[in-house]
Order: sequence, then structure tokens, then C-alpha cells
Amino acid sequence: MPDGDVRAVFFDLDGTLADTAPDLGGALNELLVEVGRPALEMAVLRPHVSAGTRGMLGVGFGLAPGDDAYPNLAERFLELYALRLCADTRLFDGMATLLDELEQRDIVWGVVTNKPARFTEPLMVGLRLSHRAAAIVSGDSTPKPKPAPDSILLACETAGVPPRLTLYVGDDLRDIQAAHAAGMRAIAAAWGYLGDGVPIHDWNADATIAEPLDLLNIL
Repeated sequence: MPDGDVRAVFFDLDGTLADTAPDLGGALNELLVEVGRPALEMAVLRPHVSAGTRGMLGVGFGLAPGDDAYPNLAERFLELYALRLCADTRLFDGMATLLDELEQRDIVWGVVTNKPARFTEPLMVGLRLSHRAAAIVSGDSTPKPKPAPDSILLACETAGVPPRLTLYVGDDLRDIQAAHAAGMRAIAAAWGYLGDGVPIHDWNADATIAEPLDLLNIL
């Protein structure tokens, strides 16, 4: 797909566009200390960040949705996360330059994430990107989040671009599955959290890139 055939690039948020692990992991550690448990090293937490609340409570407490203790801990975790939403979250190295280059090439970009809108939207404001994105689609923007294609197709509709002229970049197998289901090329972000247990080379992505600026080589 030559450069002139790409009209849009959409990114996953956690682990692809921005390193949100310090704040999500920090909120979990606050919760652990609050209930009398020791905090965990960030290296232990990072692989689970893309799974959001489910991943954090899984690694921190060994809980899954449906467990009796899950709802109350999830509510408190989200309260703590909301208080530090963009305290230490930053764009990954090279991402700011990549976004600038996309805009210079008249390629629109946006975010498609499974993160709830009540966190996605203020986080994009905190990163000073909300006014630049052609589409910001959250996990509760459509009835079915990724790996269903609904949210990516909504982003295409919002940005006014067809899926066949769009790339999607993500750090999780479900990102690749959603992009392919939407009829677009899927790019695996090897700098991300990669925590779903399936090796990245088994995702069947159309390409795998080691850092954000590598995307310019395959546009």
C-alpha cells in the first residue's frame, strides 16, 4: 500500500499511543496499600495494562469479573485512577513526531480504544491531542468493543475515510483481529505491553514495527 493510498491511521491508546502504565499501575498500587497488601513492581504490572481494570485486578488480587470481591475493588480502583489519570502518562518516544509527520502528509489520525470514554476523553485532553484527532472512539462508544470491528468502523465513519485506506496500530492481539474484521491493514506495535499471552509473531499482523517512527517506512 503506497503512501498515497493511506488516508488515515488509527491507534490503540494504552500501550500504543501512550504509556499509561505508570498511572494505571500507580492506581493499583495505591489500592493494594490501602487494603494492606504490598505494592508491585511496575515490570510485573506492565504486561497487564492493556486489559485495563480486569488486568490490573487480575495481577494485583487474582480476581476476575464475576468474583464476589471484584465489583467493589473495581469501583475503588477506577476512583483512584481517575485522580491520577494523566499524572505520569506520556506519549511513547517518537509518537509526537509521527503524529506531526502524518498531519504534514495530510493523513488523518485518531484513537480507537477499549478504555471507557470517561477516561479516554479527559486523557486525550491532558495529552493535548483531543483537538487534533479526527476520531476518538472508546470502549463504550459502540455495543461491542475490540476485537469486534464496530469501534474501528465508527472511527472510519467519523473521520470520513474508508477502511481499505486506513491502517490500525495496536499492541494486543485483539487490535489485529478488530482491524482485519474491519477490512483494514493491521500493524503490531512491538513497543507496547503485549500482555495477552500470544506471541506477537503469531498475531498475523500485516507488519510489526519496533518503534512509532517505523510506521513511516511502511505507509
